[in-house]
Amino acid sequence: MFVLTHHEHDPIPMDGGTIFHFITRGFDGALERTAAAAGDQEIATAGGASTVRQALAGRALDELTLDIVPVLLHRGERMFDGVVDPGLRPIAVADSPRATHVRYQVDR
Repeated sequence: MFVLTHHEHDPIPMDGGTIFHFITRGFDGALERTAAAAGDQEIATAGGASTVRQALAGRALDELTLDIVPVLLHRGERMFDGVVDPGLRPIAVADSPRATHVRYQVDR
């Protein structure tokens, strides 16, 4: 697992063999390191608005899942500010009592 962060941190090994590696070289650096480790396997990226904007700008997403939770937070980042239209096409919707999950194809 690779964690994009602004703070240096030693790797953290977990029971079961997973190791969390902390990357401070920005999104591109994290993606490069993740891709090298993944080889031919798929990569899943999770994060907040800033990470999504960087992934869309770098054309690093084939799909995007938005988890919509009706909670008023009073502040936060706007996910699509400054993003060129990525051509999101909805391909699946799932709901639960507390959230709605919309999966989009990114047609760049």
